[in-house]
Amino acid sequence: MTQSPVLSVTDLVVEIPTRRGVLRPVDSVSFDIAAGEVLGVVGESGAGKSMTGSAVIGLIDPPGRIASGEVRLNGARIDNLRPSEMRRIRGKRIGMVFQDPMASLNPLLTVGDQLEETIQVHLGLRRAEARKRAIAALEEVGIPAADRRIDSYPHEFSGGMRQRVVIALALAAEPEMVIADEPTTALDVSVQAQIVALLRRLCRERGAAVMLITHDMGVIAETADRVAVMYAGRVVEIGPVREVVGAPSHPYSVGLMGATPSTSGDAASERLKQIPGAMPRLLSIPSGCAFHPRCPRAFDTCDREAPPLLRSGSSLAACWLCSPDHQHLVQSATLPEAIE
Repeated sequence: MTQSPVLSVTDLVVEIPTRRGVLRPVDSVSFDIAAGEVLGVVGESGAGKSMTGSAVIGLIDPPGRIASGEVRLNGARIDNLRPSEMRRIRGKRIGMVFQDPMASLNPLLTVGDQLEETIQVHLGLRRAEARKRAIAALEEVGIPAADRRIDSYPHEFSGGMRQRVVIALALAAEPEMVIADEPTTALDVSVQAQIVALLRRLCRERGAAVMLITHDMGVIAETADRVAVMYAGRVVEIGPVREVVGAPSHPYSVGLMGATPSTSGDAASERLKQIPGAMPRLLSIPSGCAFHPRCPRAFDTCDREAPPLLRSGSSLAACWLCSPDHQHLVQSATLPEAIE
């Protein structure tokens, strides 16, 4: 029997009413994440990645709201819970790792105070036992001399060490799900790899599902099991990371990979490619496929009808080129050259 996913998002729509109209930063997004799996969510700024994560954990600022769809955590709906009920889930059942560790940590409290409070609130342990758990958590994420550093303040740690503390904080209550929103952006490249590897290892060992939000396809390639590529609020491709990175089906995914530096040393791949144009504003999303104004393979249908997610190998891609009715168009397109 197939194990049910830890997180299941179905046809999620987020709306933000404004004077000029209703914005849809997240539009009919669906995906599942299994226990111990890392799903990478990637795309340019404005694609809807972080808003999707915020919707999952109930942190959409009013007047924004979930207009339709469902979010289920181990089978139980959480998108329709009251704020007080959602607060009990955040931190205990869903851990969070954000881009700026200083925004996640209270500068006036020691890291020990913050870890101990989280453990006491969510696990109901006495202070002495919570302190032991906090020290063990710091040791697990690689903080040296954890029994002494536990009484240090956030500003006394380096950026990489602060992010390790945030990971310890996110995992302190042994959550079923972890959402990591650009967790390595503010760090040096060498530290990025350590943090990503640490997050992946700890979540695998604990069987937690991970939603890794990033704009960096390199991080996705090294970390994720599957990847969801977002554009203008929609998932345009989702599938195993090796297939999406190695042989992407959607022209936008191809463009993202073309703009990612290669470590192969192949001279032909040294020149990076760029995607022409820019992400559309939410008030002016093009008709049909939102990517068609930037797509060198676009044809008549693309500006009239929005494609559903269509099967392409082991992946799904929202592109009419993946439809059997349009397969002949694949042969006539020269996407890599057109995107240069």
